[in-house]
Amino acid sequence: MATIRIDTSKQVKKIKPLHGGGQPPIGGKDMTEYFHYLTEAGIPYSRLHDVGGAFGGNRFVDIPNVFRQFDADENDPANYDFTFTDHLLKALIEAGVEPYYRLGITIENQAYIKPYRTYPPKDYAKWARICEHVIRHYTEGWANGYQYPITYWEIWNEPEVQNEMMWCGTFEEYYALYDVTAKHLKACFPHLKIGGYASCGFYAIAPKVKVDPATNLPGTIPPSEHEEKLMRFFYGFFDYIKTHGSPIDFFSWHSYADVSRVAVMDEWLHSELEKLGYGGLETHLNEWDPFAKEFGTAHHAAEVAGMVIALQHGHTDVACIYDMRTNAAPYCPLFDICTHKPIHAYYSLVAFNTLYQLGWQVESSCDNGRLYVLAASDGSRHAMMMANLTGETQELCIEGADLSHARWHVLDQQRLLSWSPAVGKLAPNDVVLVEW
Repeated sequence: MATIRIDTSKQVKKIKPLHGGGQPPIGGKDMTEYFHYLTEAGIPYSRLHDVGGAFGGNRFVDIPNVFRQFDADENDPANYDFTFTDHLLKALIEAGVEPYYRLGITIENQAYIKPYRTYPPKDYAKWARICEHVIRHYTEGWANGYQYPITYWEIWNEPEVQNEMMWCGTFEEYYALYDVTAKHLKACFPHLKIGGYASCGFYAIAPKVKVDPATNLPGTIPPSEHEEKLMRFFYGFFDYIKTHGSPIDFFSWHSYADVSRVAVMDEWLHSELEKLGYGGLETHLNEWDPFAKEFGTAHHAAEVAGMVIALQHGHTDVACIYDMRTNAAPYCPLFDICTHKPIHAYYSLVAFNTLYQLGWQVESSCDNGRLYVLAASDGSRHAMMMANLTGETQELCIEGADLSHARWHVLDQQRLLSWSPAVGKLAPNDVVLVEW
């Protein structure tokens, strides 16, 4: 039996915007037919990376798509092509979703054959000024633009990735690009948040567990050379920006590990940033998707629910699942690639949004660490979300709340957050939302 204790009178902290997503579900009529699903789930952010397919569809977001001739005059509005990005951002704003703008390029998965856009810009200062004009277009109306409330501007993505898929330069070349760009943008826009570097993650901190067939005892898989490279890049980056006085308003990172490993990374990152002199820095897990190949299953939905619950208890300030497209498996966690309709994990985010709308996390605990529990309240209305990743059926004992008139909703393989009578036990991979 699992014992859950709730105290709605004890506020813990604000519920954080952890149910953001990557690129929006472009498609259908006017390319925005499915954006209403984002509104209905209360998606707070859409991170604009890999938007529109390879090379940003040659139309969206990426600096080489917006400013096509690098040798042109960056001060002349005629040299910018905002057309499709305008269309995209307007639709997001109308859907109630704040764009989270990645300044850089889309991943080139076939860069091992030939990279095109992953080389460092040939003039860092000019690249920074191009980014400046992109920001002015979307936040200050420059070049017949807009005054959108876009808070986060991220410099590049995964510059330490293997096989030149994101960056053909050295560590130091990226550090220098970040330094030049962040200083310029922060001087131009002190009120906006500038950061990066969209790290590939910290798998070496929470290595995979394996069972030794000879002893039948659990052990860990040693970090790969790539995983160790990620760590060297991380320490090198913070050493560089501290030495050079580079501004940073948020640090972004990625992980495709399961919730138990990500929780370890989240805790490590928080403590490590404090040691490095960056305590209190916002951290964003803005690419994540555990067991991505299992999209459309109860287990995947439970992992997604468990992740946002664990991150709320932890230190991550913003999270964006990768991603919200509707047409490309396996990184299509929220929508059916044939019908373009929501699937299981989408409803995990809907459940979390119910708590998010209440505003405050309140005290809750469970005596089984793999049964993830989160409770929220606005003072008069309350909700609780549970995700059973224990692998076993759990009888429930809930203390501290009168649930006699509560509304129960179940997300499992057959039910997509459907109304249910009071739930006395959770099957493996059940996600349950309770409102009272």
